[in-house]
Amino acid sequence: MIKQGNKSLITKKRTGWLWLAGSLICLLTSAANAQSTPDSLVNRCGVMDHERILQQRNPDRLRQLNELNNQIDQYLEKQQSLRQPAANVIYRIPIVVHVVHNNASNTIGGVNNVNISDAQILSQIQVLNEDYRRLPGTNGYNTSPIGADAQIEFYLATADPNGQPTTGITRHYYAQKSSFSIFDDDLLLSQIVYWPSDRYLNIWVTSIQDNYLGYTQFPTATDTLKGLPPRTNDLTDGSIIDYRVFGRQTGTVNRSLYLLGRTVTHEIGHWLGLIHPWGDANCGNDYVADTPPMADGSTAQQSCRQTFSNCDGKGQVRDLMENYMNYWPDACMNMFTSGQVARMRAVLVLNARRAKVVSTSASLPGSENLTIAVYPNPASSDPAVDVQLKGTQSFSVGLLDMAGRQLRTLSYTDVPSTRVILPVTGLSPGLYIVRVKTGSETVSKRLLVQ
Repeated sequence: MIKQGNKSLITKKRTGWLWLAGSLICLLTSAANAQSTPDSLVNRCGVMDHERILQQRNPDRLRQLNELNNQIDQYLEKQQSLRQPAANVIYRIPIVVHVVHNNASNTIGGVNNVNISDAQILSQIQVLNEDYRRLPGTNGYNTSPIGADAQIEFYLATADPNGQPTTGITRHYYAQKSSFSIFDDDLLLSQIVYWPSDRYLNIWVTSIQDNYLGYTQFPTATDTLKGLPPRTNDLTDGSIIDYRVFGRQTGTVNRSLYLLGRTVTHEIGHWLGLIHPWGDANCGNDYVADTPPMADGSTAQQSCRQTFSNCDGKGQVRDLMENYMNYWPDACMNMFTSGQVARMRAVLVLNARRAKVVSTSASLPGSENLTIAVYPNPASSDPAVDVQLKGTQSFSVGLLDMAGRQLRTLSYTDVPSTRVILPVTGLSPGLYIVRVKTGSETVSKRLLVQ
């Protein structure tokens, strides 16, 4: 299939190449001796290899993939024909990071330790938000006329499937394996740990075999069809990322060309329905009009050297090497196109499982000033605390008795406005104070526990 659409914008040059070249040189220099396997042997993304396994399990899956692609095309064409503006809403997606390791001591962090640190995980969440929001002053910013802010944000989940407070990070010692195969072990990982994929974006971080950096399950139209394999697609729905590329220049991140966290940016693009720009075929179709058609790009590039494709036989067209869905090194990347953004946002509307993730997310509308609401109040069970603030911030929720003694403390890092559950089980009936503190504001409410 040859992709259609207006390509007039794709020949415009991107600014900032000197910065990119300098960044790549610095990364290569700083990490030249940091990994044992050369990056030239890396399998940049295992999504298509894994997709073949999924289609073997479910012979109807290819039809379901094509059905969702048709639904997206019709949805976007209708928007365009009716001249409907895209919904101006910021979608917020709760992530749970499952760290699966065979470190019997359960030590967290350190050289070559699959049980990576919280700081490394937080650095990856920050990269996702920089890249998907096209944030000025970050590596995720670009000035391209076809670049776009996806208006999609990510945060570590604040409540577990039972409604209890969580950091959004789970850790699991699994003695039987030191690494996992993309061909055989996705179901095994989900048996070790899994949170409902219609409420969370599951990311399993572990050691992946055969030098794959990561892989992800595409959304399909399966959520709306009958006669599906029993929950198989649900249980494996998420991303599996090698611990050496999860995060930005910290902890175990040691591959010289993949130090900036763009492996996860790329893989979550697949979770949101994006296909590689070459359509996983020579000059194939990625269903996005403003990405240039390109020759087979499945070989990972080793530098920011520009390449060109001649897919229509009319001459060379510049490949969009700065696009997150291509296979260039991390330092070359800083763009989703407007067409890719439209497709991702359509998936969040049309795919039932993805739509439920954003609709049932505990995030709340933002507020210029810190505001809180506590309910039910009086409370005979654990009450909810709605915390509304500007943007994403770190904050704590404290429960104090009337003498000012701190009885409970819950801490959250870089999250948007959200609802948290405050545990009061075991407390004597009486009056208490709920206090929420950010870096610059403090708000308190009284709570009666019955």
